[in-house]
Amino acid sequence: MSEDRKMLEPMATVVSIALRVLLTLVTLGVVFRTVHGGWGSSSVCVTDDSTGGSAGANRFFPEQGVDVGTIPQYCASEPGTSLHLLDELSALPSALLLIGGLFLLHQLLKGAARDGVHTARTASRFRLLGWWLLLGSLLSELVESNLKAAVLAELTTNHDLTAGSWLGLWSAPYLLVLTGLGLLTFARITRAGAAMREDLEGVV
Repeated sequence: MSEDRKMLEPMATVVSIALRVLLTLVTLGVVFRTVHGGWGSSSVCVTDDSTGGSAGANRFFPEQGVDVGTIPQYCASEPGTSLHLLDELSALPSALLLIGGLFLLHQLLKGAARDGVHTARTASRFRLLGWWLLLGSLLSELVESNLKAAVLAELTTNHDLTAGSWLGLWSAPYLLVLTGLGLLTFARITRAGAAMREDLEGVV
């Protein structure tokens, strides 16, 4: 499988290093915040992307005929425990999606180097990574937008946690969805190639 291993470079090495660096940074961040009491000690901020307006011209310096738009950001300098928990959880889905995606990609490349690119196992790993990105990105964005809407409802008097509030903060992860669909397509192509390879080997 040396030829397959060569085909997967330098991607396999880069992904392996990136995964190790990311896990190291996450571990160091958790240890640092635990030792130094960083959990729940900072302010909580949320940007209301669903609301905007015009800024005063005396605070900015636009050219003639140019309007300046503003998007409000609300910050609580002394938030309670529940508000801190919501804020911490709002960043968790994206982190899990990234770490899980890198891990599955690493397993895909390592398995393809060991078993071969045109194999049923590689096709299954393609499919798993594709579903992870497709469903994971949608679920991650759904959870994060709900948590941000909950934080916004706590920091403002004109927002409640409703379907409309989290939809205003929801952003469709188009690129990740398309990448996931592409990987599912590659999984079918790889499986078809593996079947053809097995048929040829049987004939020979």
